[in-house]
Amino acid sequence: MLLLYVKSLHIIFIVTWFAGLFYIVRLFIYQTEALGKQEPERGILSEQFKIMAKRLWFGITWPSAILTLIFGTWLLVLMPGYLQQGFMQVKLAFVLLLYVYHFFCQNIYAQLQNGEAKWTSNRLRVWNEVATVFLVAIIFLIVLKNSVDMLWGLVGLVLFSGILMIAIRIYKSLRQKEH
Repeated sequence: MLLLYVKSLHIIFIVTWFAGLFYIVRLFIYQTEALGKQEPERGILSEQFKIMAKRLWFGITWPSAILTLIFGTWLLVLMPGYLQQGFMQVKLAFVLLLYVYHFFCQNIYAQLQNGEAKWTSNRLRVWNEVATVFLVAIIFLIVLKNSVDMLWGLVGLVLFSGILMIAIRIYKSLRQKEH
C-alpha cells in the first residue's frame, strides 16, 4: 500500500512540476516582450511579470521538482530491480536532462529578474517546447518499458519534435502578419 501512495505523490508532483515549467517559460516570453515596450507600459508589465514568475518558480516549480526527486528516489528504494532495467536507465537519463533544463530555466529566470533579456521571445517559444519533448519521452519510456517500443517511441519523439518546430514557425509567421 505504501508503494501506491508514494507512486501517487510522485505523479502528482511530476504534474505540478511540468505545469510550472510550461508556464514559467510563457512568463519569460511575456517578460521579454514587455522589456521591448515603451514606458510606462514596460515598467508596469515587467514588475507584474517578475512577481508572477517569482511566485510560480519558488512556490510551485522548485518545490515540485524537489518533491518529484524525493518521491521518485523513494520509489526506486521500494523497487530497486527497476534500476537494472534498460527502460528505467534511459528514463532516468531523460529525467537528468529535464533537471538540466530546469537549471537553464533558473538562469533565464535570474536574468529576467534583473531586467536582462538575453533570449528573444521566439527562441523562448522554441525553448518552451523542450519540456514537452521530455514529457513525451519520459511517459513513453515508463509506459512501454521495452527496447523495441522505446525505439518506436524515440522515432515518434523525433517526428513529434519536428512537427512542433513547424508549428512554431507557422505561429510566428501568423503573428507577424497580424502586426
